[in-house]
Amino acid sequence: MDNEGTHGTRGTRGAQPPDGRPGSSVPHPAGPPPAFPPTIPPPSAPPTPPPAVPKRPATAPGQPRPAGARSDTAEWLNAARPRTEPGVWRYAHVARPDERPPRPSLVGPLATMVLWLLLWLLLTERAVPYVSKPIEIITGPEWWSFGGLKEDAPALVVNSTTLYYQVLVLGLGFWAARIGGWAHVFRYFAGPRLGRARLLLSVSGAVVTVWLVWTRRVPLADIILPAVPTSWMQGGGNQYAALLVSLIAYALIGTAIVWPFARIGQWQAGFAPLLGRGEPGPQQPRTAPAQAGPDLAHWPELRAAGSTDAAEALTAAVHADRMNDIDCVRLRHAWGAARTRPDRRASFTDTVLRKGADAYLHPSGRRDLPRRTAVHDPLTGQVRIGACADDPRNPYARRGSGMALEPASLGTSLLVVGPPGSGKTERVVRPVVESLALRALTGQAAVLAVGAGGDRLGPDGAYDVVVRIGDPASLHDFDLYGGTTDPDEAAAALAEGLAGDLPTLDTRRAATALGQLLGPYRAVHGVFPAVPELRELLEGSATALDGLRQALESSGHHAMLRELDARQRQAGGAGDPAAVLADRIAVLDRPAFAGFFATGPDARPFSLRSLERHPLRVRVDLPERAHAEASRLLTRLILAQFNAITAARADRSLFVCLVLDDATHTVTAETVRGIRRLRSVNAGAVLALRTLDDVPEDLHTPLLGAVGCTMAFPGVTTWDGKRFAETWGKEWVEVREVAQHGVFADQPLTRALHALRKMATGKAVTTDAVTVRQVERERWSASGLAYELPVGHAVLSLTTVDGEHAPPLLVRLGG
Repeated sequence: MDNEGTHGTRGTRGAQPPDGRPGSSVPHPAGPPPAFPPTIPPPSAPPTPPPAVPKRPATAPGQPRPAGARSDTAEWLNAARPRTEPGVWRYAHVARPDERPPRPSLVGPLATMVLWLLLWLLLTERAVPYVSKPIEIITGPEWWSFGGLKEDAPALVVNSTTLYYQVLVLGLGFWAARIGGWAHVFRYFAGPRLGRARLLLSVSGAVVTVWLVWTRRVPLADIILPAVPTSWMQGGGNQYAALLVSLIAYALIGTAIVWPFARIGQWQAGFAPLLGRGEPGPQQPRTAPAQAGPDLAHWPELRAAGSTDAAEALTAAVHADRMNDIDCVRLRHAWGAARTRPDRRASFTDTVLRKGADAYLHPSGRRDLPRRTAVHDPLTGQVRIGACADDPRNPYARRGSGMALEPASLGTSLLVVGPPGSGKTERVVRPVVESLALRALTGQAAVLAVGAGGDRLGPDGAYDVVVRIGDPASLHDFDLYGGTTDPDEAAAALAEGLAGDLPTLDTRRAATALGQLLGPYRAVHGVFPAVPELRELLEGSATALDGLRQALESSGHHAMLRELDARQRQAGGAGDPAAVLADRIAVLDRPAFAGFFATGPDARPFSLRSLERHPLRVRVDLPERAHAEASRLLTRLILAQFNAITAARADRSLFVCLVLDDATHTVTAETVRGIRRLRSVNAGAVLALRTLDDVPEDLHTPLLGAVGCTMAFPGVTTWDGKRFAETWGKEWVEVREVAQHGVFADQPLTRALHALRKMATGKAVTTDAVTVRQVERERWSASGLAYELPVGHAVLSLTTVDGEHAPPLLVRLGG
């Protein structure tokens, strides 16, 4: 009674819910709930975790934590997760510094400096003619003789001349600095300490300039002080007043000198910490920056809403390591659903106070997966699949950053293409399934994984339902009709699964033929036919059809009787799809599947319609080795049912994802249209292919256009590479072309020198002509994808449901 609906009916064997809809109850888990994950990782886990990854709790819930140790869960909650570009691993992410420009040449700056010093020396010695003409024009000819000052020239004229030459030297210095690029060299060698270096240089320049003025080496004061009235300088005979006027004059001169240096050196910002106007930010480690914002371990959103008691209880559980990352995310999600309604808010507070970390558990009662093979961040829903390679084809800012997949990207669907053994399952498909399974434990997602038998997609304990088609030990069967009661809907999905890959057969006609049989049969028996009965009806068995007709006549279903009559009239005609459908359904009518697709009262089917309302983790194992054709047919049927069910559901708050480990001969024209609609209904699909040739050629372009995320593994063919290159488009790049032209000399001496140089080097004398232009080229060429991808890498392009894009990036796979 007191379980908030988390431990209700979970079995489906022979049980029907009150509403009469098959598969609407929550299936029970595939095995007993495991204990909390052990503190020591299993042997298959990586021995050394990569940097900036979430920590797992060091102690199990309820166990004492070592004295002085900090809670790993609290640190995980408060780690920085900045908003970044799509696909970036956000946990403790630190943006890469801007790319440092190439080291500048020192020849130009040194040459201009030597030239400036030489001119300075010549101007000091008055050895440059005609330089003194401007000052001669200003002062008058009576003070000059033979280009020099007379001995009885006024002191003001002498000082003005000296200052004139010094201003000229200063102007030449600015000209040399601009031509030689001194500022660029200074910024390069200053690097990240540009502000400190600029402050130090400006202070040094101000001190040197003030010393030059004070020692009269720069006669600025001798020019300005005579302009002050003599009565002011003498202070009316008062020596203290005269001293005060002199100090004010020198202070104004010093301020005029220092102010430009202070402006250029940004002294206000540099000296603000020393003046107490600001506090320098603490240096944070690169791998674990602090979280900017409230302390999430203290549950500030609950405190702000007035649920202080619940916040205190959860805070104590976090700091005592009684909660793991899944518990925190699950309760945050439960609070997000309850805070909009006061009645639910009170119920949430009461449940948390009574149960603590065990509140709002998943229906399976589990709090984590038995084992994690990838690095996950449940708070953002991301799973780390690797890192961007340090490759010139990747943008500089993305090189070395973590690469992750999340529901925002999976909502646009993901297509993974690579030959067998390239690592699609281990490095992409299984981490994605794990991430969705963890998200299901928090009540935010449902996942359906379809693949070959075994634990390639995770152990049985990681799922609530495991359907092993063809295995008598399986606890669940598979519902061919997707849990629907509408014959037309069931016929449309079944026709797509049976004959969707046949280009010569119209699936609409196939759906009509199936509907003409499914409707009458359900009207009589209350359920859809099992595989043997459906095969007999499609083959036109007189016994089956006559028995169905008599049952319809006796029960008065005249509308369904007309449907059956229409089917009998069309049987055997030109273009009748019944024969093809009978051949295809015969693939499932094998002894290995006897009773597996039953629909009677003793049936135990699992319906995909359960994914509409429950955060389930489902795995379907297909008999690919013994029954390859049946596996492909069932995969097409599952994809068709998934598209139909997700598009028709009313409550779309739950993210639902289908993962096909092998989508060979599965994609059809109708399923491509369904995949395109998934992003608008909060659902997605992950399709893994060995090659694009496993899809009909006319569907290559529609499929690549329907999915938002594409991934190419090493070993793809050039034909596949061409399709990916066309999908990813082109970009503008700067191309530098160098053309060598022979040098032909006309003079005999030059010819001799060129001949001697050719004899010494073995090469003709040439000159280089460099052309730099912008051209539009493919981001990745077909040959580059086919032959240049290193082992353990892949090229990944991402799109989010909000429309954000990430260019195709070379990713080094590995969590």
